[in-house]
Amino acid sequence: MAQLPTRNTPDARGTAPSRRSPGGAARPGAAARITAAARRAWPALAAYAVARALGVAVILANSPKGLLDVLASRWDSAWYVLIAEEGYPATCARQGELCRYAFLPLYPTLIRGAAAVLPLSARAAAWVIAVLASVMAAWGVYAVAERVAGRRTAVIAVVMWGIVPHAVVQSMAYTETLFTALAAWALYAVLTRRWITAAVLAVFAGLTRPTGVAVVVMVVACALWELRPGPGREERPVARLLTAAAVAPLGWCCWFAWVALRAGHWDGYLRVQRRWGTTFDGGAYTLRHLAAVFGQRAISLDKAVIAATIGASVVLLVVCVLQRRPAPLLVYAVSMLVITLGTTGYFNSKARFLLTDFVLLLPLAAPLARARPAIAWTVLAGAALMSSGYGSYLLTVSNHSP
Repeated sequence: MAQLPTRNTPDARGTAPSRRSPGGAARPGAAARITAAARRAWPALAAYAVARALGVAVILANSPKGLLDVLASRWDSAWYVLIAEEGYPATCARQGELCRYAFLPLYPTLIRGAAAVLPLSARAAAWVIAVLASVMAAWGVYAVAERVAGRRTAVIAVVMWGIVPHAVVQSMAYTETLFTALAAWALYAVLTRRWITAAVLAVFAGLTRPTGVAVVVMVVACALWELRPGPGREERPVARLLTAAAVAPLGWCCWFAWVALRAGHWDGYLRVQRRWGTTFDGGAYTLRHLAAVFGQRAISLDKAVIAATIGASVVLLVVCVLQRRPAPLLVYAVSMLVITLGTTGYFNSKARFLLTDFVLLLPLAAPLARARPAIAWTVLAGAALMSSGYGSYLLTVSNHSP
């Protein structure tokens, strides 16, 4: 694992953060730094908002249903809203007792809280939270990409994240945007050596999706790596590193323990997931379905896109490794890909799960950022139109949940 940059390492803009300016003035406070960061990120966030607004507009233009009926009332969205309204105790016809415990608690808790203090239904609150989280996620993607690849690449990466084939999920009442926001800012915290912040974000990520394990692994692995002995490492923040490594797993582990207590079995959560058809088999399930897709004479559009997304993700991960991307990004990207492709379950969800592995977009964003602006934005505009059309297909034509 490559050594993490220190606080005095020049960032992507070539300036080294310091606590005092050359004239001796104190470094700006947190509010000033956040404001400055927002000013740098606003072009990316504005372009992202336009891309997602286009996607939603195309969906609504092709659906007789209203916005919330299309984006906040179907598939997993309905489960999260139901949990927010009724809680977890319930029995399902297929999955049996404790079936709702497969859905982690942070998102439904936020929905319930927002619906309680705002004049919103639980369904509307779920969608508003997901949309706000998508903005924070896009900002987090920008912050990470700017740190490691520069501002222009960061802008392109954010737009690309907003127009990937399954980007429609970023406008639905799903947990992908909330999780991506937590993961991206946790990565940024590790890159800037804010270990306690990274650990707290990992806790919340572990309470959002099962793939929160990837964020936990990233934080713990990087913290422990920093603790390794070596020359010139006497000033390591040992206490903060140990605290981060100990705190980061608490969210996921506490939920695992709570479900075990409710189920009366130490592996209660794993049993609940098995009832939903989800286990870890090392990728055999994914390979079987890929072989079935490519072995058919007639392939549905969604299956073809999912298979292409999986193949592209593997290739892009290899490119990231060959390009020697920073260690935290590689640990997170590898962990996400292993979890996503190594588990059984609903094959159509694989591409949706990979939405959160935004690190894989960097090898595509970097060369596009070096192209002429007219060429880059023409390519992105065309991709946005195709993504919007495909998103409309997923929600208005396809019979499968994304």
